[in-house]
Amino acid sequence: MQRKRVLITGAAGFLGSHLCDRFIKEGYHVIAMDNLITGDMNNIRHLMKLEEFEFIHHDVTKFIDIQGELDFILHFASPASPIDYLKIPIQTLKVGAMGTHNCLGLAKAKGAKILVASTSEVYGDPLVHPQNEDYWGNVNPVGPRGVYDEAKRYMESITMAYHTFHNVDTRIVRIFNTYGPRMRLNDGRALPAFIGQALRGEDLTVFGDGSQTRSFCYVDDLVDGIYRLLLSNYHLPVNIGNPDEISLKDFAEEILSLTGNKVKIVYKPLPVDDPKQRQPDISKAKALLGWEPKVSRKEGLKITYEYFKSLPKEELTKQPKEFISQK
Repeated sequence: MQRKRVLITGAAGFLGSHLCDRFIKEGYHVIAMDNLITGDMNNIRHLMKLEEFEFIHHDVTKFIDIQGELDFILHFASPASPIDYLKIPIQTLKVGAMGTHNCLGLAKAKGAKILVASTSEVYGDPLVHPQNEDYWGNVNPVGPRGVYDEAKRYMESITMAYHTFHNVDTRIVRIFNTYGPRMRLNDGRALPAFIGQALRGEDLTVFGDGSQTRSFCYVDDLVDGIYRLLLSNYHLPVNIGNPDEISLKDFAEEILSLTGNKVKIVYKPLPVDDPKQRQPDISKAKALLGWEPKVSRKEGLKITYEYFKSLPKEELTKQPKEFISQK
């Protein structure tokens, strides 16, 4: 029987590479696409020798040409951390707008089902807690985070437009904080930042007073939720994340306990528009997909910490890569 073919954009990134692994495991032929602005070929190098895997170096904001039949598209190309989208704001907007448009056009041409990766950032700094899919959000479109938040909100809008106007079979996942092996230590997010600082013997930096909350989902759980959503018949947004909420101060203490490090926690001013609370309401995922996270934070953090400890020493001090010019 011929393998079904899936295109995964952003495939050399943290989440994209884990999705490649899952679809290979499920018997698909995976076409991985990435322009490597924030992705890393090391994340998918173990797949390059497989016949059922191919890699295309391409920027999805330009026309996408895939030969032959295509059954599924997963659009995960996007900078995903503040350190990225603050450095490349225009590219961030373009991949959310033009990149999504190109992927949807390809889905329409191929008759493929498409799932787009939205995010909890569409809720902004929420006034509703926990956040459910019916909440419209509290987003500052002209603040420093607006380029990412609005790129994802536009992505959802154009995806729904293609669903209603062109009858494209679409799915929208709203991803909450996720962690696991292959995260970049220097990407600016709390978990890799804390672990990186601990490994270097530096004080852990908490922004604000540390009372702001996050809810961390282990990557294997997230990928399973995404896989189930793709194969479902539901086209409206679905939250996928772990509702186990924790303050960043307490989370920093957990990292110190995990690493056995004796450094201090230091506090710095809170960035503009940084969300005060982040917790998914996953009632819809439970009811529609039969999904809920299985990996505890304690278990997931141990695996992630062991991954970071195994990296070459130069990775601990490597600075974020230089990005291409913004046009």
